[in-house]
Amino acid sequence: MGVEICVEGLTKSFGHQVIWQDVSLTLPAGEVSVMLGPSGTGKSVFLKTLVGLLKPERGSITIQGRDITRLREHDLYEVRKLFGVLFQDGALFGSMNLYDNIAFPLREHTRRSESEIRRVVLEKMDMVGLIGAEEKLPGEISGGMRKRAGLARALVLDPEIILFDEPDSGLDPVRVAYLNQLIVDLNAQIDATFLIVTHDIASARQVPDNIGLLFRRELVLFGPREELLTSDEPVVRQFLNGRMQGPIGMAEEKDAAQVEQELARIDEGPRVRDLTPRLLPGPGITRPPRWEAIARREAELHGTGVSSA
Repeated sequence: MGVEICVEGLTKSFGHQVIWQDVSLTLPAGEVSVMLGPSGTGKSVFLKTLVGLLKPERGSITIQGRDITRLREHDLYEVRKLFGVLFQDGALFGSMNLYDNIAFPLREHTRRSESEIRRVVLEKMDMVGLIGAEEKLPGEISGGMRKRAGLARALVLDPEIILFDEPDSGLDPVRVAYLNQLIVDLNAQIDATFLIVTHDIASARQVPDNIGLLFRRELVLFGPREELLTSDEPVVRQFLNGRMQGPIGMAEEKDAAQVEQELARIDEGPRVRDLTPRLLPGPGITRPPRWEAIARREAELHGTGVSSA
């Protein structure tokens, strides 16, 4: 089961440059959350701060009753064992085959026998659809396969929190769709707490329980998926619709009067409040109670039957 992460008043700067300030949110245990925002708003910095790789100037990050911003390195190392991280490029070792890449954390951080390591590695490779590719090198496989190998490696220590740093970067839309389904299936299977940083609006509409948006050094909104997807906040509407009119500019900052004029010229027509259907775990995936409740709610929203898995 995943664990809750409670962030209060978090501020991060590099020198005189404030990345974001006074960020407060709670990532619910076992749920999938997505963090959106224009390029350069510090989404990846937020992930690195959550896992303790960067230290904030102010604020707290509480996990299992401990504020990790105040922990000594030894205690922080113990908390980091709760995390698995999928980096943008998979962060695989180019000279190691996929099996050894995925086995690396087990060999580095545990005293398990090679037979036990083999059992765990093959189990995780099976979960991400990589059985049969054990001997392949990262340079011999597609970007999508490298992402899945990176995800398998993030899973081998059975983390309770998994962070995804732009998992869709460099992938075509079809591979993104497969990856999204994989993320949903994994969450149903292992029930860990997921946080995904992405620019992909289709993913944000379909995958998470919760969505946040960073803009102009602040957290504009964070809450249930439906709340953000139906928000009237101008920056949210602009980002979700991928249009030029609104607060986000090429350099991120726009004059307030210009924004007002642009928004006044937009005729969105009748607001469609119907939500994009949520992705559900695929056939054969056993759904925990939370996912069963989600399936029932989606069926009610969209007038479909709930299939048993």
